[in-house]
Amino acid sequence: MTAPATTELPVVVIGAGPAGLAATAHLIDQGIEPLVLEAGPTAGAAVREWAHVRLFSTWGEVIDPAAEKLLAPTGWMRPDPATYPSGGDWAESYLQPLADVLGDRVRTGTRVTGVSRTGRDRIVDADREQQPFVVHVVHADGREERVFARAVIDASGTWSTPSPAGGSGLPALGEKAAADRITYRVPDLKDPAVRVRYTGKRTAVIGSGASAFTALAYLADLAKSGDDSGTKGVWILRRGISGSTFGGGEGDQLPARGALGLAAKVAVDEGHADAVPCFRTEAIEREDDGRLVLVGGDGRRLDPVDEVIALTGFRPDLSFLDELRLGLDERLQAPVELAPLIDPNQHSCGTVYPHGHRELSHPEQGVYLVGMKSYGRAPTFLAMTGYEQVRSIAAVIAGDLDAAERVELTLPETGVCGGAGLFDTPDSADADSGGCCAPAPQLVPLGAPTTVGTTAEQDPVGGCCSS
Repeated sequence: MTAPATTELPVVVIGAGPAGLAATAHLIDQGIEPLVLEAGPTAGAAVREWAHVRLFSTWGEVIDPAAEKLLAPTGWMRPDPATYPSGGDWAESYLQPLADVLGDRVRTGTRVTGVSRTGRDRIVDADREQQPFVVHVVHADGREERVFARAVIDASGTWSTPSPAGGSGLPALGEKAAADRITYRVPDLKDPAVRVRYTGKRTAVIGSGASAFTALAYLADLAKSGDDSGTKGVWILRRGISGSTFGGGEGDQLPARGALGLAAKVAVDEGHADAVPCFRTEAIEREDDGRLVLVGGDGRRLDPVDEVIALTGFRPDLSFLDELRLGLDERLQAPVELAPLIDPNQHSCGTVYPHGHRELSHPEQGVYLVGMKSYGRAPTFLAMTGYEQVRSIAAVIAGDLDAAERVELTLPETGVCGGAGLFDTPDSADADSGGCCAPAPQLVPLGAPTTVGTTAEQDPVGGCCSS
């Protein structure tokens, strides 16, 4: 089969999530025909998997202007811009109506398995840029197909590839064998079947970002519900505890994001969770009774837990892009021009420099990674960043360089980033603890006078002075 002329082809958008559908809206606005390939059964399939979690961004910050332009003629009612949607709200009240407007341009149940240049693997130079892209897909019924494209926008996100519990970036020894007691998502404790799994149980929460804060707050609510006083969280941090551990608090320009960190602090201060700073999990061992023991890199062992919630971030699936010439940062797996702007060691959400097609370009012209996937392993992503990315990319594909270069984005400053969470402002204790210069990780109930769990000293816990 001979590929048609490149100019006659659509732009293939991989993923019908927030960034993918926004990209589609901007392409249409530029007069370019898009084709969206979504692996899930519906638009926003990944978002629906955390339907129970509330965003810390308001409705006004998660609706793309070009998408709203498409929705307006249908009679769609814009939600109150000052309120906070849950993942389910976002999917049902925005993403699905947008997908409905797009109609046959969105194909669900269609998983992309490979992208290349027609007749050219990644080695071949000859005539490479003149060849259209070829996208291999597998449909839900197993049928295979190839689709040709003038450009490819990969907005598939990172939801399907969570990072492991292991502290070295690899699964801990025994992690796969303990999979029946480990989850890599924030559990929906309003679901009775899920709730019973954690009620009265001792649960380790591994991670230090928004998702971990959310899980700690949810477990604290479960402990206070009266179902069973035995519900307890054990918060495993790879770093020490400092003034920034709980994010921006009341100083966060996104109030809901600040409240999320404060909710986690309350959970610890009230004794519903104990903190174990500076602990990197290297092994997970199963006891005779089925409970799990987390073992640190230096051989130290924590008291057994019934369940583990590993919330250590996500990473991009690059396997189906192997035949493309991507320029990715060796650490973050983000585009090389973007990586220094989003390095989580240097930047919060608010200090990320506005960026567009230039920072998202690759040696392979015409391919772009956008949305959460563009950030690789960096956690500091907000929806409004993705919307500005795809606006710039759609403009450059259309040849409107002036619009493509005009990148304008102002983000709220401070705080933890990279996930959805709670938005109710809780009361919070003022107590802060230190980081991890102590000889061993300890269970530290912040604001409480004593330690519990593993062998512990009364010395204060200092800063992470060693790796």
